[in-house]
Amino acid sequence: MSEEMESVEDFRLRAREWINANLGPMQPWDISQHCDTDEEELRAVARDRALQRKLYDGGFAGICFPKEYGGQGLTPEHNRAFNEELAGHEYPSRFSVPTFSPCAAVLLEYGSPEQKARHLPGILKGEGVWVQLLSEPGGGSDVAGATTAAVRDGDDWILNGSKVWTSRAWWADWGIILARTNWDVPKHQGLSVFILPLHQPGVEIQRIERLNGESEACQEFFTDVRIPDSDRLGEIDAGWTVGTRWMYHERIGHNSPYVTRPIGLKREQSHEPSVIGIARKSGRLDDPAARELIGEHCALGIITHELQGRIAAAAASGRGNKDLSSIDRVFRGTASVRRSTIAFELAGASASVWDEEEEDATQAVGMNFLMRQVACIGGGTTEISRNVVAERVLGMPREPSGDRNVAFRDVQRGPKRS
Repeated sequence: MSEEMESVEDFRLRAREWINANLGPMQPWDISQHCDTDEEELRAVARDRALQRKLYDGGFAGICFPKEYGGQGLTPEHNRAFNEELAGHEYPSRFSVPTFSPCAAVLLEYGSPEQKARHLPGILKGEGVWVQLLSEPGGGSDVAGATTAAVRDGDDWILNGSKVWTSRAWWADWGIILARTNWDVPKHQGLSVFILPLHQPGVEIQRIERLNGESEACQEFFTDVRIPDSDRLGEIDAGWTVGTRWMYHERIGHNSPYVTRPIGLKREQSHEPSVIGIARKSGRLDDPAARELIGEHCALGIITHELQGRIAAAAASGRGNKDLSSIDRVFRGTASVRRSTIAFELAGASASVWDEEEEDATQAVGMNFLMRQVACIGGGTTEISRNVVAERVLGMPREPSGDRNVAFRDVQRGPKRS
């Protein structure tokens, strides 16, 4: 007879008691994940690894992962209850995305029993931080146009090429990578997915400094990197099948039932300036136009939260369209841009020019405004998500493509030559 599953409410009470006894208050870097120096970043990473191990030892890691891989074998409702009780407490934020979603989720769906037994327990124990190696320097949002190539060599594959905009690769342990394994078929049919240890001969990782001074994103260069075929995820040349689910998990992100992350964060817990505080500082709190902007800002936040919860519930139930996450991606990206713009408008001129020697909230407002379009680019562009919504959710005709049914080696890349 199978063991009866613990009820959600009993689990919630047990989780509440454990969280209050074992986890401290939320820290600023749990939300922003911003550190001033590499040394501080590495200390934060070590702390997150320790916190993930604490969750594992306490019996709360991988709530929806099968027990045979170190998880708890419970339901998305149990995971949501834990995340609700986690609000206001510290947690291993750097493990949420992309280690658990999409990487661990993809491993769980497409990994062989041996691959899952090898990697999933380490992830749940905090021993492995994973990244996704998708974007390429010349690929834009066309993930299927990957030119990083893996060539078969006996029981191995030889990898050459480059990936870019990989968050945290400089200190992460493993990655899943999409590579071209067949150039003689249409682009979606010639891809394969591999598991790759990041720190090995032939892998060069360079960091990218962004406009705001952060350098957590990286570019990777692969030169004759040998990958055993036992580290291939899914079938040869069937990487797009894996990739579509991979991108689904990427879009759903923090709403994944595999992710441990507090639900119900309040603005004062996020360590970002509130729009009310911004308006008060700029002397516009009594301005009707400013109040309208504040209302719009708050409404967008509420709608984003409720939409994510609805889509996450549909995904957890298995009844929703698997591409509903693209609706969240479009709304979350555009709403984030608008909210950054509203904060900038409320702050006024002080957000445009600031004193580098005197950091304050208006500096964060100005920098968020400069970086606002990242919300529509990182994690897959909102333009691509609009296409997904149109074609796979609404059933509209597919956008015409000039490379359909054309062998990838014959697809034009770059401008035509006269």
